[in-house]
Amino acid sequence: MTPTLLIDLDDTLLDNHIDTFLPAYLQALSRELAIFAEPKRVIDTLIAATRKMVENTRPDCTLKEVFDGAFYPALGIKESAVQGSIERFYSEVFPTLKKLTRPRPEAIRMVEQAFERGYQLVIATNPLFPLTANLQRLEWAGLPADQYPFTLVTSFEKSHFAKPQPAFYAEILARLGWPEGPVVMVGNDLHRDIAASRKLGLAAFWLTEPGTTPPDGPEAPTAGGSLSDLIPWLENTPASVLQPDYSLVPAMLAVLRSTPAVLDRLSRDLPSEAWTKRPGPEEWSPTEILCHLRDVEKEVNLPRVQILLEQNNPFLAGKDTDPWAEQRLYIRQDGMQALHKFTAARLELLDLLEAVQPADWNRPARHAIFGPTRLAELVGINAGHDRLHVRQVESAISATS
Repeated sequence: MTPTLLIDLDDTLLDNHIDTFLPAYLQALSRELAIFAEPKRVIDTLIAATRKMVENTRPDCTLKEVFDGAFYPALGIKESAVQGSIERFYSEVFPTLKKLTRPRPEAIRMVEQAFERGYQLVIATNPLFPLTANLQRLEWAGLPADQYPFTLVTSFEKSHFAKPQPAFYAEILARLGWPEGPVVMVGNDLHRDIAASRKLGLAAFWLTEPGTTPPDGPEAPTAGGSLSDLIPWLENTPASVLQPDYSLVPAMLAVLRSTPAVLDRLSRDLPSEAWTKRPGPEEWSPTEILCHLRDVEKEVNLPRVQILLEQNNPFLAGKDTDPWAEQRLYIRQDGMQALHKFTAARLELLDLLEAVQPADWNRPARHAIFGPTRLAELVGINAGHDRLHVRQVESAISATS
């Protein structure tokens, strides 16, 4: 199976020290916007809006929407009035910040070796900048996206979560259709890159200096070293070590949160005529899949978790939900409305699960089909159901486009 590498950008592929770059960036942008507000006020508002992005957990809001809602109203200006200045900043001023960075030849060699071996590469930079800023920094690194076939470059326009949330990594994998093979996060930051991806159950390669002792524990890196060590390590490590393990509680929660986020992104780009197109006579359209997810969430997943948390070892009846598509005429329903209702029910479920105490994940139940089970196993089944239908939606859209 093709390995997938999620690779950080700043101080991984590109020397870019945040303590130098960020103040210069903030000062330059605040000067560009000085005609609208006093520079210090712009900087303070930029920082506050960025913090809102980092804290966002809503799967129905992109980070750009979060930023816009926190930035422009706080300054008392409309985005449309500022848009020209911001576009000019990124096209004319932002490129001057290149002098604060330095490419890493070993990063270019590593990326080229990975592509030669058929790996799938994602630039998993913290999506707090617009895409143009991330593409420019890739070019500064000597890795322009028009010359290197990166599968995805994260940015605030289409991402819903930021580092260090495990949901950031789950959303990336959901956007890739939940690849079956090994997945490895590569980065320099122990908290944002390594610990966060390990919570999703991913292997993680920590870029560090020789002789550095890695931390212990479940969030410790799988391996570490220089960029030149990465490919040899991948080639000499059993695939089983690099295979994701989504059975961890933080991983399951991240998968559950990522599903409405990736469906939100897909629905925004979906032409109206594609909603009810079936890839084949026995397959579901995007609308039918979303209706299925909505009803399973509201009538199966959420009630089961509520019962299991309220009762001791309850009996859980099995439900055959596939016939609902024809019985309830999903094809005639509103797919976008179904997504909104699914998202609302999913957020209700997540509120319940995130309040569960560690010991309660072992609460028992008797399932009509699975037999003796526990809360963690049922939630893991839900997460697997999500991954299946995310692939199904993406396949349906690809087949009808």
